[in-house]
Amino acid sequence: MVKNTSTLLLTLATAALCGCGNNSMKSDPYEILTATFGHLEDGREALIYTLSNANGVTAKITNYGATLVSLKAPDRDGTIEDLLHGYDSVDGYAGSKNPYFGASVGRFGNRIKDGKFTLDCKDYILATNNDPGGIPCHLHGGVDGFNRRIWTATLRPESNAITFTYVSVDGEEGYPGTLSAEITYQLNDNNELTWTAVATTDAPTVLNMVHHPYWNLSGDHSTSINDHILMLPCDRYLPTNVGLIPTGELASVTGTPMDFTQPTQIGLRVNDQFEALEFAGGYDHCWVLEQPNVNGLALAARVKDPKSGRTMEVHTNQVGVQFYGGNFLSPEDFQGEFASGKGGLAYEFRTALCLETEGFPDAPNQANFPSTVLRPGETYEHRMLYHFSAE
Repeated sequence: MVKNTSTLLLTLATAALCGCGNNSMKSDPYEILTATFGHLEDGREALIYTLSNANGVTAKITNYGATLVSLKAPDRDGTIEDLLHGYDSVDGYAGSKNPYFGASVGRFGNRIKDGKFTLDCKDYILATNNDPGGIPCHLHGGVDGFNRRIWTATLRPESNAITFTYVSVDGEEGYPGTLSAEITYQLNDNNELTWTAVATTDAPTVLNMVHHPYWNLSGDHSTSINDHILMLPCDRYLPTNVGLIPTGELASVTGTPMDFTQPTQIGLRVNDQFEALEFAGGYDHCWVLEQPNVNGLALAARVKDPKSGRTMEVHTNQVGVQFYGGNFLSPEDFQGEFASGKGGLAYEFRTALCLETEGFPDAPNQANFPSTVLRPGETYEHRMLYHFSAE
């Protein structure tokens, strides 16, 4: 979402007054812990930071990729467990098989057809680092996107927040313009974690920064998420071709396995004979948020694990939400010293889900989609709020 600077400041001020994503009524600073998370091959140190609230909820974030490493929250009995797939050190996140666990991805999250787009009559060529259906495309910012960069962290204990900054130079991964980006994580005592991405550019560019956590609300990461109950307040979704590039159609979910307008068990229809599911090997599509709140936050998804009672709501100011059901997770990808998941676990097929709020995939090539162009003098802002509870 693009705003001018004055509008952005008004939005953030309004959110602060409403207490949305903020720690109101607390005068003492929070304690933010800092520790070493390992070293990259070139010797640079990665750090990990811990935010905690009064209810035992903790969030661990590393400056490598501005990545959410862990989110621990209680179930209905008060048992606190980690709800995120990931790794025990930076080695896994820097490895070639990391499927963007918890990452802040960019410049453009999701896919761009053929790794090409035209902006202001000039053609740009990006890396084609993904090939679903054997058709190459550009995915999540390229070979060395934002998820593989060390970000500069500023701790804000007065608001229990951390702001990460990164400057992406003109031509990085093929994108035009020097982009100044910042990402802020904030945890409050209402069990809300906010992720806010803000950016400006010195030349026209395309931008779709996306947060990419893999959730299993049961806390048992050896179990399938097919038993989770999902609700998406979306009457339409974006069908794709076999290469998972949107066709341009905004199709109705009515009467299809894509209908989550009422709470529905994820695995109930995932194996139905339906073209969209067959192309993607399950759920991996963008749903259209019918009533986006560009100046605030609107509900994008609600998911519940019936066994633990844990429930997560996702709120955003974006126009779409990508629901991915972990179709490409495979235990073969988690073998070896630096590839193993947390605690040495080899993550199985469909043991996690993603709910990524975003601009539409391939928007730079689809004139009928909301624009993802950012120009000088404009400010990009993507806001997400995760609210955790137990029923």
